[in-house]
Formats: sequence, structure tokens, C-alpha cells
Amino acid sequence: MPVHLTINYGNSSIQINKKLLQRRATWLMQQQNATDYNISILLTNDKEITWLNTHYRGKNKATNVLSFPSADTEVESSIFASIGIKELGDIVISVDTALLEAEELAVSLHDRITWLITHGLLHLMGYDHELSEKDALVMWDLETKLIKQLHNSRSTQMPHLAINIDHVATVRNARGVNEPDPVTAAAICELAGAAGIVVHLREDRRHINDRDVRLLRETIKTRMNLEMGADKEIIDIALDLKPDMVTLVPEKREELTTEGGLNVSGQKKKLAKTINRMDKAGIPVSLFIDPESKQVKAAHAIGATYVELHTGRYCDATSELEREREYQSIVSAAEEAYQMGLRVNAGHGLDYQTTAKIAALDTIEELSIGHAIITRAVFVGLDQAVREMGKIIRDASIVF
Repeated sequence: MPVHLTINYGNSSIQINKKLLQRRATWLMQQQNATDYNISILLTNDKEITWLNTHYRGKNKATNVLSFPSADTEVESSIFASIGIKELGDIVISVDTALLEAEELAVSLHDRITWLITHGLLHLMGYDHELSEKDALVMWDLETKLIKQLHNSRSTQMPHLAINIDHVATVRNARGVNEPDPVTAAAICELAGAAGIVVHLREDRRHINDRDVRLLRETIKTRMNLEMGADKEIIDIALDLKPDMVTLVPEKREELTTEGGLNVSGQKKKLAKTINRMDKAGIPVSLFIDPESKQVKAAHAIGATYVELHTGRYCDATSELEREREYQSIVSAAEEAYQMGLRVNAGHGLDYQTTAKIAALDTIEELSIGHAIITRAVFVGLDQAVREMGKIIRDASIVF
């Protein structure tokens, strides 16, 4: 593997996605036709990079990135060549400085580190912005071009597809009969490739009912995610049922569907109590939240295992500008949650046009999709509708 990335950073509150950065660095190497070479990337702190900057450059201060070409002399080149190794060099990045710069620039930590890797790599390739203003502009233009291309590329990590089958129960209940059966629908979804089944047991039982969740718990072969409000009766059912996970959502009797995320920051005590009860029963808890920093921080503070980011505003956007703004909110919230150690899911309103861009985010583990798939199934059948969505997610996760 041409990219060797080492993390020597001791702040446990900052989670760094090593695989993501390695993939991005490998892609950058490919763009520079340098895949025959090895590079080493070290992520460290201000203290260590200050020592390196002082020792090798005579500058007693921290910096964001340092580059050290491996073959500065013909002797070094011949030594590497004689043992079959082609070394391009080393890149050292201070995570401390990158964090500060990311905050100032309003970008994610991983995006800032990616830019610094790009900058360091171009130095190893012979570019040097310190030679002249012209050289600085050439290097800056190439950095900008590479970063833009990188963000338009797609990742290798494929989120799981979890199907919400509530709407199957809604159709059944509309006629007060037994068909279509959501239990059968869940089995078809799993056979078609779904990695999980999502059901929302509401207080008013408007779609999924007690019989459904008990049969589903016995028959689901993948993973059962029980969406629920923090209501005492539903909590007791969940503790008895022991689904693979629960997702706490806001619930209003008059709403047609969940309209937004939980106000976690405004009801920490109540939600923390529910999380604690679930933890004792061995049930992981996800909190359905809007993609906002204060909600991410609150979810982390009260001990959630997951957050599910509400994608409704992104899906419902009426202009490209608005959609991009909502997308960036999701990106930022997902990065922040990941860095805190939260696991990240996303869902609500995703369809066959809006899913791919969210599926390409490396920080997201699972997408919860229901209405779009069930409505598509009316025309093509449930099996095909699930497979079509699965293909969209796979195609969004192709290697760079």
C-alpha cells in the first residue's frame, strides 16, 4: 500500500477516521501518478511538530504541516532503489493546529487534514510556494483543483440500508384488514438485501401495532430498529422486546410523519433517564436529531450510542443553493458526531434522487428509508424497489 498513515495523537475526545484519510491520500497519489511510490503520513500534536520544525527548519514554533522528501540525494535514491523501495517522503501534520484552522475556516477536521495532506504531497512532488509568487499561485490552483475533484468523488464505505415498513402497516390499517402484512414485507426486504428493518411503534398505534413488533422481533434476521417516543408504556414494551437498537424520536399525535429532530438540549434529563434504562438492558440508543452542533453535543453529553441525522430539510429543499446548504449542515454534524465518538445514521425523506449524496459520506453507517421504497414498490414490486435503492447506495460508494 503506497500510503502509510500513523496517528500519534493522544486526545481521546477527537476521533480520526484513518481509513477515510488513507483513501483520500491514495486518491491524491493516483492523481499525481505517484502510486509506484510510498509516502508516510504522521498525525501528531503541536509539541512534536514544534520540535521537528525547530530541529529541521530552525523555526521554534508549531506549524500545520511539514514535508520531508526521502531522496534528497543520489545516494539515498540508490539505496532505496537497491532494495526495491521507492520512497516519496514523509508528511507530518499537527492535529492541534488543524483543529484550530478547521474552526476558523468553518470546515470539518477531516477536510482540513485532507487539504494539508494535499499541500504536503505537492511539496514532495517538487512544488514550492515559497520560491515565487508565480509558484505559489501554481501550487494553490492545483491544490484547489484536487480538493474539488476529491469532493466530487465517492467513497468506498457503503452505509447499511435499513427499510422502514411503517407504510405497509398504514395501507393495511386503512381497510381494517390483515393485508398487506408488514411482517411479510420485512422478510421480502431482507431477502432483497436490506441490512435492517425499522418500525415506529407510536402511542396511538396508527400503523405498526404490538402484534407487529412482537412477530418482527422473532422473525427479523438482520437488525430490528424500534423507533419510539420516550413514553413510559412504549419504553416498557421496548425493554421487554429488546430490539437490536431503539431510536428515540419526537412524537406529535397530529403530525402525519415525524416533522423534525428531538430537542435533546432542551430535555436532557428525561432522555438521559431513558438512555440509562436502555443501557442497563443492553439496548443501544440512537437519537433522531436535526443536523445542528448543539444537538450533537447534547446527544453525546447524555450518553447516546448513535445519532440519526434528520435529512428532511435537505430532501425538501426547493433550490440547489438551499439543498447544498442543508447538505453541508449534514456533513458538518456527521463529522462532529464522529469526532466525539458517536456512531452516525441518517434518514427521513430520502428517495431515489437524494440518497446518493448522503450515502457517499464516510461518517454515516446506516440510512433509514421507508416512504420512497414503499411507494416505488407499488409500481415495480417491493423486491425490485429495495434492490434499486441498494444499487444507488453501492454506486455511491465506489472506490475513488
